Amino acid sequence: MNPTIRHITFDCTGDPYELATFWSEVLGRPLSDDDKPGDPEALIEDPAGTGPGLLFVRVPEAKATKNRLHFDLKPTGRTRAEEVARALSLGARQLADHTRPDGKGWVTLADPQGNEFCIERGDLD
Repeated sequence: MNPTIRHITFDCTGDPYELATFWSEVLGRPLSDDDKPGDPEALIEDPAGTGPGLLFVRVPEAKATKNRLHFDLKPTGRTRAEEVARALSLGARQLADHTRPDGKGWVTLADPQGNEFCIERGDLD
C-alpha cells in the first residue's frame, strides 16, 4: 500500500486564517468549520474528499527565496485575464506575464504572503 497526500502545507508568518481565506476564495473551497482567525493553523478542505487539503501553519521565519513548488491554475468558465483580475481583486499581486502572442503561456502571481502561483490559459481563451 502506498501513502496518499493528505495535506499540502503552506508556512505563514501572518495569520494562517487570513491566507487560507484568500485561497478559499480563489479556489472556491471551504475552510474547515474548526478554524478561526488567530488560530495557529487553518485548513481548506476538498469538498469531494478525494484530494489533499491545503493546510496553512504559522511559522516564525519569513519566506526567503522563490517557491520550490507552486500551483498552476487553469480557469474554468473564465478567461485567463478574467481569472487574473479576480485573483488581484482578492489580494494577489502580479509578478510577471508570460502570455505569448498565440495565447499560450501563463501569468505569475503572488498570494498575500508572497507564495507564487500561475494562471494558465482558461476554458474560454
